[in-house]
Amino acid sequence: MTVKYSHLFSEGKIGNLRLRNRIVMPPMGTNFANADGSVSQTLIDYYTERARGGVGLIIVEIVCVDSPVGKAITNQLCLDDDKYIGGFADLAESVHLEGAKIFVQLHHAGRQTTPDITGGIQPVCPSATHEGFLNVTPRELSNEEIEDLVQKFVSAAVRAKMAGIDGVELHGAHGYLIGQFMSPHINKRTDKWGGSTERRMRFPLEIIRGIREKLGPNFPICFRFNADDFVEDGIDIEEAKKIARILEDAGVDVLNVSVGIYEAMPTLLEPFHFEEGWRVYTAEAIKKVVNIPVITVGVIRDPVLADSIIAEGKADFVAIGRGLIADPEWPKKAYAGRDEEIRKCISCNTCIGLKVFSGQRMRCSVNPRVGYEWKYPYLPCACEKKKVVVIGGGPAGAYAAITAASRGHEVVLFEKENKIGGQLNISCLPPGKEKISWFTEWLEGELKRQNVTLRLGECATPEKISALRPDIVILATGAEPIVPNIPSIERAYLSWDVLKGKVNVPSGEEVVVIGGGLVGCETAHYLLDKGCKVTIVEMLDDIALDMEPIGRFDLLNTFVSKGVKMLTKSLVTAITPETIQIVDAYKRVREVPAKHVVLAVGQKPAGCDLVKALCDMGIPVITVGDARAVGKIVDAVLFGFDAGVKV
Repeated sequence: MTVKYSHLFSEGKIGNLRLRNRIVMPPMGTNFANADGSVSQTLIDYYTERARGGVGLIIVEIVCVDSPVGKAITNQLCLDDDKYIGGFADLAESVHLEGAKIFVQLHHAGRQTTPDITGGIQPVCPSATHEGFLNVTPRELSNEEIEDLVQKFVSAAVRAKMAGIDGVELHGAHGYLIGQFMSPHINKRTDKWGGSTERRMRFPLEIIRGIREKLGPNFPICFRFNADDFVEDGIDIEEAKKIARILEDAGVDVLNVSVGIYEAMPTLLEPFHFEEGWRVYTAEAIKKVVNIPVITVGVIRDPVLADSIIAEGKADFVAIGRGLIADPEWPKKAYAGRDEEIRKCISCNTCIGLKVFSGQRMRCSVNPRVGYEWKYPYLPCACEKKKVVVIGGGPAGAYAAITAASRGHEVVLFEKENKIGGQLNISCLPPGKEKISWFTEWLEGELKRQNVTLRLGECATPEKISALRPDIVILATGAEPIVPNIPSIERAYLSWDVLKGKVNVPSGEEVVVIGGGLVGCETAHYLLDKGCKVTIVEMLDDIALDMEPIGRFDLLNTFVSKGVKMLTKSLVTAITPETIQIVDAYKRVREVPAKHVVLAVGQKPAGCDLVKALCDMGIPVITVGDARAVGKIVDAVLFGFDAGVKV
């Protein structure tokens, strides 16, 4: 068999460790660990599926060396006690059985955590420098505490090797404790642990030295560090080159090059608008100054790009992070040249930004099996072939149809529009949201591959459905905009019509968007990009509260920098020919100039009448997606998938 991506699938080597290819799964927190920090079966199943999918090396997510003060997420893995060794041994064994190698990333949060996570303990740091993203002020570590932390990292590495783990990664990136020592932005010490680059490197170098003394020269050590902190007076690319040479001289086997700290969060965990492979230049710069392998990472979705990075010598390994959350079989599909079947990550950050950072378990908008690998190890073939009619081709309906058809059912899908996607076709229109269309394209392709009968541009009526004699109907008719009872509301445009281009709002004119949730803010961004002067009016205390936090942080910075007016705690009471009338939290009435008014106050389920008609005809109905309860892509896909499994 001719391998399409021969560079990506050539054998890799880290120290004396051989890897079956150049694809690395980088560490990403999941909250799948047990509450006490031990390895859970959910976590084993999650990583085993990625190993089975063909990845060469898995670097297991942030593993705490000093719990609870060193934790960054609620259910974080720990390796600060011998009691954890057995769980890691089970994990290593399971990954090895699937042909992949496994490292664990040794981690301490330092100041990038909160007392809610640490059990009320004040976070620690090389210096008592305030952390802006989480709004935390840590206390400064003493010399004795620093020496003790060095030993905790070393002891965790020893336990990892005892568990059969192939190597360790030291987390010196993203503004966590090791990186805090390294960064002049954070480390303000004047003793032996701070000052010059060499003195700021003392902490990680002591850890590396301790691991080598305990485990010898052949146990692989990976070091993850920032090539750019993207904050004022932080590490930049020139200092990163110096750091890379120091680490090589210290005996590190491979460098995992990343960027960003929490105070520059969108560069660390990129939202929608970042281009594919935008960080690769940093790894390329580091590779030019060292002779050990270099790993690159950052919005790498396409195997063509991944292979070219290796072929052009920009890096030795490519880390596919969120891409392997979205599709565990990314490597297998790329190896077989089935690129069109890869379910690409759309950079929505539901996985970590929305779920993990809020204390929930990881989920994925486009892959409903994430975190449920134990529940759905495979899709069971249907015991009895049924005729399934799906009404609605949005993410819920399309995923339900794909899942039911893959199990052997005969599936017919009605979609009133001329294309699949539903609200995905609107969601991809605001600036930077184009990646959402990748999911629509995958759904379209998968429906064809599963031989689903598509009836596009056709409304489903009770008569049409009854004529098909279905065994069951899956109703995924989506949602419709809520139109409040406000005087002269007919002057307002629906946000969906604005985004779809059905309404033309000229550049430079004043627009008021009523509703500051996700849809209202994305519509405001769309209008802002067109050159309009935008005001957002929202009843709640703040805007975009239903957005993923990193995307929200990024969007609000854009709004502030471009002069978007945000009127919160305000209720619209009337619309006039040139203004809107609002009442604020103090019951004050005022008028706001509004040449154009856009309505985005929410949505409600559609299709209730159809459900009743079908039930009256004795046809069983499962309602999914926004027709069941208005939610996000992740909710629609999960319930659509579940319906497809259960029919």
